Order: sequence, then C-alpha cells, then structure tokens
Amino acid sequence: MEEIHSGKKVVVGMSGGVDSSVAAYLLKEQGYDVIGVTMQIWQDGGEAARENRGCCGLSAVEDARRVAQTLEIPYYVMNFRQEFKRHVIDYFVEEYLQGRTPNPCIACNRYVKWEALLRRSLAIGADYIATGHYARIARLPNGRFSIRRCVNDRKDQTYALYNLTQEQLSHTLMPVGEYEKEEVRRIAEGIGLPVARKADSQEICFVPDDDYAGFIDREAGDRVPGEGNFVDENGRVLGRHKGITHYTIGQRRGLELPMGERVYVTRIRPDTNEVIIGQNEDIFTKEVICDRVSYMAIEDLEKPMCVRAKIRYNHKGEYCRIEKLPDGRIRALFEQPVRAATPGQSMCFYDGEYVLGGGIIVSGTPRQI
Repeated sequence: MEEIHSGKKVVVGMSGGVDSSVAAYLLKEQGYDVIGVTMQIWQDGGEAARENRGCCGLSAVEDARRVAQTLEIPYYVMNFRQEFKRHVIDYFVEEYLQGRTPNPCIACNRYVKWEALLRRSLAIGADYIATGHYARIARLPNGRFSIRRCVNDRKDQTYALYNLTQEQLSHTLMPVGEYEKEEVRRIAEGIGLPVARKADSQEICFVPDDDYAGFIDREAGDRVPGEGNFVDENGRVLGRHKGITHYTIGQRRGLELPMGERVYVTRIRPDTNEVIIGQNEDIFTKEVICDRVSYMAIEDLEKPMCVRAKIRYNHKGEYCRIEKLPDGRIRALFEQPVRAATPGQSMCFYDGEYVLGGGIIVSGTPRQI
C-alpha cells in the first residue's frame, strides 16, 4: 500500500500510557515520519519525580522510551518545566487561593501540550503534533476546525480540549478517537507493546497523593489563608473550617459539622475567609455564567443558540440556551437545573457532536448571580 502520508513529520506526545503509544503506532502505519516526545514537566528531579505515576513523571519516561524502541521510532524528552510551572501549577494555586476550583488539565492541554509543544515541534520541522486523546478533529463546512466527540461516549475527552486554537487544531492529529478503549489495548497487545494493560492515570499528575490543600500549602506558604468560619447564608457562624483551599462547591464529606442533617458547601468567600453552608437544593441552578470564552466551531456567538453543555468533566451534559452578554461573557440558561456549577471549572458547549466552545465558570448558584 502506498504511504499516502510519506514525508509528513509528526511529533507524538508520549505519556507512557497505552493510548499515546498506540497513537504513535497508528501514525507510523499510515506512513508518517513519527518522533516520540515526552514532556518533562515535574518540578522536582529527585525521588518525588520517580514516585509520580502521572502522565509525565520519570516512570512515564521509562515506559515511553521502551515503547519507542519497540516501534523503532526516535524518542526524546523535552523540558517544559518553566511553561508547566507558569501556566499550570501557578494557575492551580492562585485559583484555589481565590476560592475557585480549577481544572489544571485544561490549562496544561492549551498552554503546554499544545502551545509549547507545537511551537517547538514546528521549529524542528514537524508538520503535526499528535496525542492519544479520545477525540476527533474535523474541518467544518464554514472552514473552521472543531473537536468532535469520539466513538466511545464513556471515554470521550473533548471537554478538556475546548480551548484549543484554530492554528493548533490545524496542526494536530488524534488517531485513537476512532477506536474503543479495548480496541486500543488489543492493538497494543497485538504488536507487543509493554504498556498494553497499563492502568489509566486518574490523579492530577503533580498531586499524586490527591492532597490538594497540602500541595498548595507547600507552594504558597504564608499566602495560604488559615482557619475561618463556616457560616450560613444569613452569616450565622456554624463552626470552624480548616482553610478555604480544602473545599469546593457541592462538597459534603469532611465538613465535620454537627448539623444533624446533610449539609453542603454552597459558596466560598476568600475576602472574608468564610465557607458558606446550605442545603442540597441550594447548589442547583438553571443559570450559569462563564468568562474567558474560547470559540471553536464558530468564530463568535452572534445570536443565542440552543446547545448541550457540560459543567465538569464527568457531567453527562444538559441542554441550554446560551447568549453573549455585553461584556463578552456567556450566560447559559438550562432546561433542567444543574448541580454544583463551580467557579473555576469549565463549561463546554456542544453543537451535536462538535465542540462549539467554552469558558470558565464564574457563577453557578442563584445567590451568586
């Protein structure tokens, strides 16, 4: 079979997992000149990096190098520590200090895995970068690129990619978006990849123990607000909290409040160091506002549209009407109430299977708007 992509060079971001490994294999089979790259982002070069089991720790480097040897492709480790520190770790810490709950993977995708890696890859003569994300890239009739949902709704990763730019999408390949996860594992087994049955990484790569508050304490030091008051909506003090960085909207566990009933975090006030407590119904809303809007399938939102929106990665999505406010923010009016629309998280809009765009949630309960 003629290699229709012969001569086209692609840098594959290899995390040491099965998805990016199979992506490299598929692209090589399609005739691309494939180069494997793992992004070195971990800030500590010592034992902490070795113990990190996320997508870019030392164990990932070791696994990715073995896969590259099996596939007989060149492999390199590129240092992106500075970019990762600025765009992901610092962002993560600042958001929590402001009482918000960020999604660092979305920031990493936009500014490190795409912006920084793509810039460096193009500089060495590559035509594309590629990843093992479960998503597909499509060119729409209006000429714009968009991310399309993958064939497996359960594994779909389009939510975390809504803010990629048109330039980035035009130089990106996502070959595993056409496959089910088990198909990917079978391909890996069939060609003898050592990571064929490697478990998926679940935690945030730079917080492998899931102790977000402890990580923020170490990074921000004296800037971390200490203990404060749990209060209700009327300002009545209910107890003491451990610090606002320990909490997020909708949280019930770990509050340690003797209320005699289930209560939830409904708001966080960093200016007064207070965590607001309420009932389950207090964290449902039909209206959510987001800023820092990125458009993908369209250039701009010129008139209101009916779309499906996700307010967190594992949210199944709900239908809503979106409209652009005079200040450029987007208001979403949902048909059904959504639970715990959390400031700092992203809201992603879909037009059918395609990502329309998205933004960062700034308000999400009736009393916040």
